[in-house]
Amino acid sequence: MEPAPEKIRILIIDDQLVVREGLRLLIENHPGIKISAMVSTLADALEIIARQPFDLIILNLELGGSSALSVIPKLRETAGKARVLALTGVRDSETHKKAVQLGAMGVVLKEDAAELLIKAIEKVYLGEVWLDRLSLGSLLWQLTSTVNESVDPQRRKIATLTEREREVITLIAQGLKNKQIAERLFISQTTVTHHLSSIYAKLGVTDRLELVVYAFANKLAKLPE
Repeated sequence: MEPAPEKIRILIIDDQLVVREGLRLLIENHPGIKISAMVSTLADALEIIARQPFDLIILNLELGGSSALSVIPKLRETAGKARVLALTGVRDSETHKKAVQLGAMGVVLKEDAAELLIKAIEKVYLGEVWLDRLSLGSLLWQLTSTVNESVDPQRRKIATLTEREREVITLIAQGLKNKQIAERLFISQTTVTHHLSSIYAKLGVTDRLELVVYAFANKLAKLPE
């Protein structure tokens, strides 16, 4: 008989007790997820992270009434393998993009349905970047509306991609990590890194999130269902 899978261990950082308790009741109703701790400040979070491991940290971006974006790198540095999922009431694509660039693996809106929060937790735990469709759509609009180049130069950029680089882009858009891509394509992680560097240079993007948005905008990958 196979052992039961371990539950996803979660730390909640939110300065409002009612929100913390609401999240706990909501999340713990779902099998496979466990709220291991809840704290109200970054200091308390860093203290408890030093004592016990977590798989995922849910961070309220409006912590203490101000932006908690600057907290994300410190959490990533201290929490080891734990991934950060940002929770916010602000529907602003720049804020969401910045959160991911600083190290969050995803952003969930407070107004989202409970099912979306659970799905985001599961996806981020598996190493995928999570942005809801509206935020992703906003990023796509922002990208396509600010591009000054004509369609032909974009096509010329895309035409320089090798077949292998296109495969890597498709897998990146699916949320796979470098190790998973290497295993899927039967190549080394170093080769995956080289492919990504080449892709960034050819398409003029600077990070994984920009690549995913570019891929969706230029139909190099399909939008998630």
